[in-house]
Amino acid sequence: MSYLIKPAGYKALLNLPQTEMGIKKIKDFFQQNLSSELRLRRITAPLFVLKGMGINDDLNGTERAVTFPIKDLGDAKAEIVHSLAKWKRLTLADYNIEEGYGIYTDMNAIRSDEELGNLHSLYVDQWDWERTMKKEDRTVDFLKEIVQRIYAAMVRTEYLVYEMFPEIKPTLPQKIHFIHSEDLLQKYPSFTPKQRKDAIAKEYGAVFIIGIGCKLSNGEKHDGRAPDYDDWSTKSADGKAGLNGDLLVWDEVLGRSLELSSMGIRVNKEALLHQLQECNAEDKKQLYFHKRLLNDELPLSIGGGIGQSRLCMFYLRKAHIGEIQASIWPEDMRQEAKEAGMYLI
Repeated sequence: MSYLIKPAGYKALLNLPQTEMGIKKIKDFFQQNLSSELRLRRITAPLFVLKGMGINDDLNGTERAVTFPIKDLGDAKAEIVHSLAKWKRLTLADYNIEEGYGIYTDMNAIRSDEELGNLHSLYVDQWDWERTMKKEDRTVDFLKEIVQRIYAAMVRTEYLVYEMFPEIKPTLPQKIHFIHSEDLLQKYPSFTPKQRKDAIAKEYGAVFIIGIGCKLSNGEKHDGRAPDYDDWSTKSADGKAGLNGDLLVWDEVLGRSLELSSMGIRVNKEALLHQLQECNAEDKKQLYFHKRLLNDELPLSIGGGIGQSRLCMFYLRKAHIGEIQASIWPEDMRQEAKEAGMYLI
């Protein structure tokens, strides 16, 4: 079911040619900064992978992948990728990437089960990145260090936008705030997860919520995560589970939180077995990716995705992701958006 947020009195600050120029500058500048901060080299990414190998991501475990038959492979099925979390880890191994270095790529995907709206499109474009790491760095402190490096690139990029378009004033704080999803629940016990995200993002401007996928003290999860890429079950010294999280900023245009990145330290063998069991998905142990991980053929890694269109949407103060990227929208949404000042590409 599609849903449209219509900010009162919304008027785009930039026309279409300015918007396109801004998108190009933002993408070029941010990926160079991301590469430098995390020591990542760019590689080419697949648009599709073979079905049944466990390489495609399951996201929350319920989304259906777009599939098609391949004539020259006896009609074997291929899947359009959802994201590349597991493919990137295989690539780290196959490219023999040194410890402390990594890869990034322009990932394009189709997510046909998305509920379309201001922030969700059928088309997904993001920088997918993955970096090898030491065993002793599988800690929340290391996770925070990587988040701070990514956030520093975001702050620098916002200033670039301000230099190009002085009417767009910077709003990001210099430092990002960290909070565990359990502490967020205790802070706002009567709120839904979405309300908690909005409240904490509005209070701090930019926040990283740690522990996405683990069960909280109320018996529920802050949000879902598939069991075979992020480690959401390993506990830190404080007893809280999760070595992953989501990076959110406060979006003044929409008056809500905006998730720009999902990332985390990836599962090791022990975490994979535990999370597969907890999610009743132990049959996945027989898949290609999972076998290689369980056979110690893949490096320890940390990685994530950063939404390109969402990042541009935030920097250019747009109210709808369709003002940044070309996609398919319900005709009634397109018309309703136009009447509200949002001209969808």
